[in-house]
Amino acid sequence: MSATPSSPYLSIVVPIFNESESLAPFFERITPILKSTGLDYEIVCVNDGSRDTTYEQLCEMRAEYPDIKVVDLSRNFGKEPALTAGLELCSGDIVIPMDVDLQDPPELIPEMIAKWQEGFDVVLAIRSDRSTDSFMKRFTANSFYKLFSRVSDVDLPDNAGDFRLMDRRVVEALKTLPERTRFMKGLFAWLGFKTTQLYFKREERFAGEGKWGSWKLWNFALDGIFSFSTTPLRIWTYLGFGLSMLSVMYLLYVVVSTLLYGNEVAGYPSLVAIMLFFNGAILMGLGVVGEYVGRIFLESKRRPIYLIREKVGFDEEKG
Repeated sequence: MSATPSSPYLSIVVPIFNESESLAPFFERITPILKSTGLDYEIVCVNDGSRDTTYEQLCEMRAEYPDIKVVDLSRNFGKEPALTAGLELCSGDIVIPMDVDLQDPPELIPEMIAKWQEGFDVVLAIRSDRSTDSFMKRFTANSFYKLFSRVSDVDLPDNAGDFRLMDRRVVEALKTLPERTRFMKGLFAWLGFKTTQLYFKREERFAGEGKWGSWKLWNFALDGIFSFSTTPLRIWTYLGFGLSMLSVMYLLYVVVSTLLYGNEVAGYPSLVAIMLFFNGAILMGLGVVGEYVGRIFLESKRRPIYLIREKVGFDEEKG
């Protein structure tokens, strides 16, 4: 473990976007739990370009909760970059990312710490009950986890979000991964380390609305698959080979049919259907290649994952 000789230092990392209604209940609920652990702690709140009063409230709350540290990004970069910012700026021996909407229960934190003290580097919080999610969301989530595990070499734990405990050595390893297109669940799983699991029932959001619509979730899933697997490219290799074989077989059929029965004029509808099918297949294959080329383009520019407008509370010594 990375614990200091006195006591380990705990960092809670919270990416936040337009969550002004959830801030006060979150700190009221988590602060007594953190104090009960007997550990020194910090709560690193990353304001991801919120358009409401989230940033102002965070700064004001530091008077009541001095362990809050605020990172204000220059604009909305998305949850994955905001989470990356918090993980790179926190300084704890133990790091726990979590959401501010209280769907990640703070009451699980002491159990996580106990598992860490047993020698585990990573403690996953697994959702044992997702009844608060819609049927379609549960179905698509389960389908994605299964698909990702099949097409990728990384074993993505089912129903595990960002809520987890990580030892400092895990966070330092994560900081060495340079990719700009961040699929954090995949990066967490890729790291490995000694891991155990705890189970919890996912609660309803305390306030506000979820920020992940269907379109965002779809693009998020694509980022995950294209970032960790080349299987889509291989599928189109095999599909192209299969279509070529079918084309050769059809050509042989036309030649033999012409030699045996004469050269009759075939119907144009079948010809148009075949052309449209192959053109569609070609365009879909180009689309898959384009997804990978687009990610190569983004990585090659080497732009920073996020930009910070202001940091508040980072001048104080920890503990």
